[in-house]
Amino acid sequence: MPSSAPDRLDYEVVDVFAPRPFSGNQLAVVLDAGSLTTAQCQTLAAEFGYSETTFASGSADPAAHYRVRIFTPQTELPFAGHPSVGTAHTLVRLGRAAPGVLRQECGVGVVDVEVDGDGARLTGGPVSLRPGPGPTELAVAVGLTAADITGRPAHLVGCGIDFAQLEVHPAALDRAVPDRGALRALLPDAQGGISLIAWDGAAGRGTVRVFAAGLDWHEDPATGSAALGTGIWLAAEGLVADGVTDYLLAQGASVGRPSELAGRVTAEAGRVVGVSVSGAVRPVAAGTIRIPAC
Repeated sequence: MPSSAPDRLDYEVVDVFAPRPFSGNQLAVVLDAGSLTTAQCQTLAAEFGYSETTFASGSADPAAHYRVRIFTPQTELPFAGHPSVGTAHTLVRLGRAAPGVLRQECGVGVVDVEVDGDGARLTGGPVSLRPGPGPTELAVAVGLTAADITGRPAHLVGCGIDFAQLEVHPAALDRAVPDRGALRALLPDAQGGISLIAWDGAAGRGTVRVFAAGLDWHEDPATGSAALGTGIWLAAEGLVADGVTDYLLAQGASVGRPSELAGRVTAEAGRVVGVSVSGAVRPVAAGTIRIPAC
């Protein structure tokens, strides 16, 4: 990997939740970025143009192995799934951290990421479950009708960043088109956005499309934070039994970036006590980038 000049920083580009290189969700990981200002991070995230860019550095928190700041091209996020998975795996692959469970400091506190040879598993933080807007209203806001949804509640769920989870019939999934203004009005406090899911209970898997608020309601190829929320939603709706349940999510095919996310939820008496998501990380590029003057 190139050595940074005084006015440059090293970066890596990886594909996360990717069954193969050039699939999944792209991520730029900027290394040794502790001295960057918020404005500099935002400028670099806009330059890369991926759904998220991370800025990794040492942490002052003795409970953490490293610190990460997560930016979309428009804003900073307190937490996100594919950036956490991709950053942790990259640090281990580059020899900057030891394999095993890493403690990552981010905007919501310290979360665990367990890295193996192929990828990583992210354990969500405190569980959030609260009522969401009416399912029919949400359906209309993504170009669908009441006939396209199953009628289950669209809870706002997450482990650091909340998404509305709306279950739709499989035939409706490809017809969804977000109305950004309507979604902003219905979900003013949802930092994540909306996750549409066509759930196959017999197979324990679903197909999802996620329209992300931090991306101005554009579609995201793979969304680990929404996948964590899906586990909470499944438990809230009684779609998984008490104990440990694994579930699989396919995402991204509609934007040409097929992704695979493996979720795991642990429930006791119908209440979620733990949720995690894992996937593969594929390195595709490395280089240096100039530090902005701002």
